[in-house]
Amino acid sequence: MPTTSGTGERPRSRAAAGLPAITAEKVVSAATQLTAEAGLDNWTLRQLARAVDAYPAVIYHHVGDRDAVVNAVVDRVVGLLRLPDPQLPWQEWFTELLAELRRVLRTYPGCARRLALFGPSVDAATRSIDAGVGVLLGAGFGRESVLAYNLLVMTACQFVAMEDDRESALALRIDNTETYATYRERADLPGMAELGAAMHDLMGDPDLAAGYYEQLYDYAVHRCLDGLAHRLEELRDQGTDGLTAT
Repeated sequence: MPTTSGTGERPRSRAAAGLPAITAEKVVSAATQLTAEAGLDNWTLRQLARAVDAYPAVIYHHVGDRDAVVNAVVDRVVGLLRLPDPQLPWQEWFTELLAELRRVLRTYPGCARRLALFGPSVDAATRSIDAGVGVLLGAGFGRESVLAYNLLVMTACQFVAMEDDRESALALRIDNTETYATYRERADLPGMAELGAAMHDLMGDPDLAAGYYEQLYDYAVHRCLDGLAHRLEELRDQGTDGLTAT
């Protein structure tokens, strides 16, 4: 919080107290750093005010309530995405984009869930949406380009959100893994036995366990891309531009 003057009286301005001016940029930057450290849902406006050495009312004045700050943080995080080379084939372009999306969202836990539920602001989303939908239009998805884009990005966000949430419940996850592993020799339940064997392998290989969610994410992304590639062939065979055939 702002310090008092040597006389014990509150200074008339931050400048008089020797403190830098508060700006919306500084508030959002501090909130973004708190998000990287603790997660989007795990800091308060009071903690944010302390981070910028100000009173909570100053946060309200420059940005708004906590929800307004959260929206600004999510928009800031979306702006960190590096877009792939537009000359790449559409599947390669989205493979790179979604790998980058996971990297960024995992750096700022909680943003993935917010994006999956509400998306970013129009201003923050324009750059990536225009590029991504444009790639799909160029590939031939026509009027289905928006649906295809949303499928890929929302699937990615949901998988990262799941990873964020499960990381915060580590003890329960470990307990479930151990229980599933006990089924690995159940010949009467072949599906559970296969899952049990996989969980047993995870428990015995720290490197495999550490990369499990990244592997699951990549699998989901590539299977979505495979499905869209199949759909694109259907559209070409039908000579349509999407949304005109079942």
